[in-house]
This record gives sequence, C-alpha cells and structure tokens, in this order.
Amino acid sequence: QVQLVESGGGLVQAGGSLRLSCAASGRAWSTYVMGWFRQAPGKEREFVGAISWSGISTSYADSVKGRFTISRDNAKNTVYLQMNSLKPEDTAVYYCAESSVRRVVSTSGEYNYWGQGTQVTVSS
Repeated sequence: QVQLVESGGGLVQAGGSLRLSCAASGRAWSTYVMGWFRQAPGKEREFVGAISWSGISTSYADSVKGRFTISRDNAKNTVYLQMNSLKPEDTAVYYCAESSVRRVVSTSGEYNYWGQGTQVTVSS
C-alpha cells in the first residue's frame, strides 16, 4: 500500500508559476510510473503528464506542453509538477497518481493509487 500526498497548490495570477509536490510513503516506489491529473468543476478528470521511474521518459497533455514540467527525486520519494505561464483554464484540483505499469501512460484507469488532490486557482 502506498499513500500519496500532494502539496503546493494555491492562488496565483495568470502568467505566474507554482510547483506542486507529491510525497509517497508506505513502500519503495521508485520503479513505478507517476502521473499528474487534474479536474476542473463540472469537467472530467484529465491527464496532465507522467514520468517514468527513471525520470528519462515523460509525457504531457498538449494543453500544458512547454509550460509544465514533471520531475522526480526517488531518494525523497517525491514527484514534482512545475507549472509556468499559468492560465485561468489551468484552474483545477490536481492529483498525483501511481501506475504499476512500466511505461508512461495517460489513461487514468492505468493508475492504482491516488492522492487527495490540491487546489490550483489561476486568476485573470
């Protein structure tokens, strides 16, 4: 069993930056793919990005490509989501998740464990 706890959300003006963190506990997780998803009010949860266990492979949704960067520090059991040039449409609850597959995937059904989410609000 693994527990995931996100932090770093908040209120930021358009054009600003935030860095989200996701800390894992419960067991070693360095060999697992980690993903970030988000859900805005009234919308379905959507893929933001994911990173392989080594950190070499990443994947991003087109809507965030070039603005968001995922990284991980396996020694600290933490994955990060650096968000730059934020837009009001980035407003959502952001979730980190762990997948048991060994390749970077974007489908929420491939992820087994989820954090509780952290709110990101971007004002115009």
